Amino acid sequence: MTTSATRIGHVSGAFRDLPRMEDPGTRAFIGDALANPGGAGICGGFFELFAGAPLDYEYTYDEMKVVVEGEFHLTDLDSGQQVVAGPKDVLFFPKGSRIRFETPDRALGFYTGHRSFAP
Repeated sequence: MTTSATRIGHVSGAFRDLPRMEDPGTRAFIGDALANPGGAGICGGFFELFAGAPLDYEYTYDEMKVVVEGEFHLTDLDSGQQVVAGPKDVLFFPKGSRIRFETPDRALGFYTGHRSFAP
């Protein structure tokens, strides 16, 4: 009899107890649910933001984000483009983007990024 290794990665409750981002004054939390599974150059996890000071972030990798709950108010700091994204909206941030994140209350998103923590 032949058996194969488990191929489906599964993380239950990955959006709970996210670590706080180190950005003074900003109530932002982020955590990878899976980082480079099986050596793949990809990660995915949750990003949560609360109303208050905005979060300015510069992407050093390509990322896609799906809004799960709430509303993100986004500003491209280079072009001035503004987007309001709500539940089930999909966003793409190319490497080099400088984005300001804000929310009127609370927002939760799932992201997947093309970045590697492999040695």
